[in-house]
Amino acid sequence: MDISNRKAHFEYSIIQKYTAGIVLTGTEIKSVRLGKASFNDSYCLFFKGELILRNLHIAEYGFGGVYNHEPTRERKLLLRKAELRKLESKIKEKGYTIVPLKLFLSEKGLAKVEIGLGKGKKTFDKRETIKSRESEREIRRKFGV
Repeated sequence: MDISNRKAHFEYSIIQKYTAGIVLTGTEIKSVRLGKASFNDSYCLFFKGELILRNLHIAEYGFGGVYNHEPTRERKLLLRKAELRKLESKIKEKGYTIVPLKLFLSEKGLAKVEIGLGKGKKTFDKRETIKSRESEREIRRKFGV
């Protein structure tokens, strides 16, 4: 089960990737295991030295009842201190941002988020990405690869 943020690679050029743990409640992890999560407009920011993931939508668990969670609450990401310091210093530079790329379950069954340090693409960069993607499709179509 992998839930990916397809829009992130189009909007940002990813410089470095990290795998972070995510703090979830009981009904949240059950919904993630069912694949009911969405990255629409989600982003990461630092708050009091901690990395927070905002706007990750995890649908309410069907059998949660009274104990269900709020779908778009802020969730803490777990990284090593050295990685956090490195990311925080990069964020202070102009143009860098932290974008969630993929939500997946580890071999142990723990929820993990792949985040990327990215720099926003300009419109001409986006057009270049589209052109290269279309040319690759055309080559595959022509040669049947």
